[in-house]
Amino acid sequence: MMPVSGAAIHLGTVATGAAVSVLAVSAALVQPWAGRALDDGRITTRTGLGTGLALTAVGMVCAILPGLAGLLSAAVLIGTGTGLITPLGFAALAAATPQERLGQTMGSAELGRELGDAGGPLVVAAIATTTTLTYGYAALALLLAFAPFAILARRCDAPPAPTPPA
Repeated sequence: MMPVSGAAIHLGTVATGAAVSVLAVSAALVQPWAGRALDDGRITTRTGLGTGLALTAVGMVCAILPGLAGLLSAAVLIGTGTGLITPLGFAALAAATPQERLGQTMGSAELGRELGDAGGPLVVAAIATTTTLTYGYAALALLLAFAPFAILARRCDAPPAPTPPA
């Protein structure tokens, strides 16, 4: 929905594309760090997922803010949040899955991630169609903000990944 937000504040396609690229770069920089931090025991799955969901929710709130600053803040926060969520979620699934089901589980996880990539904008668009884009972003922010509380209510720490033999 960032291109729609960019158009709403009269940004051109290049500027809007740059904002979307900021989101992608943020996620690309955070993902390897998050995976390594989990492997090293510096973060837990529960803490990382909760933080990622909270950052993404705050990013959705920033998307409501007017102007380029709101759009860029949203891009950085959403990219950082999803950059935490993706590798930690996949690592938790891999750690909890029997070896003989790993391919099926990870394939389903990827499908779920793709559905989420499409589902978020669909939620925003469905609500924005009957109200405004601001309400669409706010609704998704509330959905994302609820998720960390569900995580905190349930222990979901995955054991660290086994160290390969030297």
